[in-house]
Parts: sequence; C-alpha cells; structure tokens
Amino acid sequence: MSGAMLTRAERIARLNDLARRAMGLACVVVATEGIRALPEADQSRLRELVETFDVFTPDNDPHGERDFGAIYQGLDGVWSTLRPVDVAVTVFWKIDAYDRDLCSGTEDPADPAVTRRVLTIMLASEY
Repeated sequence: MSGAMLTRAERIARLNDLARRAMGLACVVVATEGIRALPEADQSRLRELVETFDVFTPDNDPHGERDFGAIYQGLDGVWSTLRPVDVAVTVFWKIDAYDRDLCSGTEDPADPAVTRRVLTIMLASEY
C-alpha cells in the first residue's frame, strides 16, 4: 500500500514502529531512573522486547497508532510481553510526538518532516 493510500493512523503507526525498531536513530530514547537502576541484562532485554513488541490490541492501542505497550517480569525473573499469572515488575513504554525542536507537541505526528519521536521506557510505578 502506498503512502498516499494509508490512513493517518496507519502512517503514524508505521513511524512509531520505525521509532521502536531503530531506537536512537528514528527517535530519542529516554529510560527513567527506575529502568536505569535495573541490571544491564534486564535493560538490554527490555529494549529488545520494546523493539519487537507486537502484542497490540484494542485495549492497549485504541487509536491504532502503536504508541504504547507493557512488558512484564514474572516472579521467575523472565521478561515477557505476555502478562504472567504472577507479575513481579511491570514496565511501560510510550512514544510521544514532538515538534522538531522537542519544545512542544507536533502539529502533525504523521509527518516526519515536522515531528520527532521520543520513546520513554519506565517502570509502571513511575508513570
């Protein structure tokens, strides 16, 4: 499907997917204090799960823009995009669209010429 045929939400979703898959190149990445306090191995695994996140549902993606997700650590220490029965830690990631100077919200999040994306990874308790 060509760019002209995509809906606004589909264009935004594709740009958000690119931001997740090319963190630091297609977006600015921010990790909160709680995330930075985790062991390096956990931080690396979280970034991998954000990059490959594909568990979008109407509940976590009501606008179809693929700009939010949750990742869980079970009591066994394993990180997953699927919620385990017993959750030890919940992490959220969120993509926000700003103007090119990162001073305010963008006029058009579907237009990469006027938009910069910021991907924030945080503990749910920090939200």
